[in-house]
Amino acid sequence: MEHVLACIDASSYADSVCDLAAWASKRLQMPVELLHVVQRSDAVAARGDLSGAIGLGVKTNLMEELVELEAADAKLKVERGRLLLAAGEKRLREGGAFDVRTLHRHGGIVETILEREEGARVVVIGKRGASHEFASGHIGSKIERVVRASTKPVLVASRDYAEPRNIVFAYDASPAADRALGRLVESTLFTGLPVNIVMADTDNEAHRRALDGAAARLGAEREITTTLERGKPEAVIAKVVEQTSAAMLVMGAYGHSPIRTLMVGSTTTTMIRTVHVPVLLVR
Repeated sequence: MEHVLACIDASSYADSVCDLAAWASKRLQMPVELLHVVQRSDAVAARGDLSGAIGLGVKTNLMEELVELEAADAKLKVERGRLLLAAGEKRLREGGAFDVRTLHRHGGIVETILEREEGARVVVIGKRGASHEFASGHIGSKIERVVRASTKPVLVASRDYAEPRNIVFAYDASPAADRALGRLVESTLFTGLPVNIVMADTDNEAHRRALDGAAARLGAEREITTTLERGKPEAVIAKVVEQTSAAMLVMGAYGHSPIRTLMVGSTTTTMIRTVHVPVLLVR
């Protein structure tokens, strides 16, 4: 059965992830799989293995102590994860989620998410994990890896949750943008929500025609506005998002290769980093 895959950790984004997943669950009428991953760690490497510089007897004692510490640390992580999942499940149910099941896994975060997304309609993840949540000028180190590798739409939660009531759709007529448009047209996640289609480019007949074509695909039964403004996409889109109450930003993701992104930057990464609303990314 298809579901909403919600991924939480000990960061302050966990509540927002749960609230956004509950919203998606209600609109899609799908259960939520709430996932927490305990990352593999090497206690010896993490603490620094100094055993080669000391005597054999002391080395043996040190190794025994490190094994005990690693076991204790693993138990602590498992218990912390259990508590996080219990709190998340409670919040999801109180938020009206269609149904909830929890899953506690050990391994790599990105790899586990990609494994579990097979039956998911959408993946919900926080903008930053526990290790990066106070780095406000950056996004979490796992976000781009998940989005680039995922075959499913990824919904990135901001720190503070507000129920989405308006959609800002960043459109540039690219293949990724057209795929995102298809999601807007087909998914019950967006049913009844007003859409502002935003294009950051020169105002000419070709671009107006592209905007009108996108609006036509969305259908006449919903409220649609279009914005065509010249400027850097990240600046134009961010301005519209800021001016829109209870917005969700929808956009195609990472239209260029990782190497090109390193050289010239990425509108996708900039938008995730700078806007303070949920962002749905479609590859």
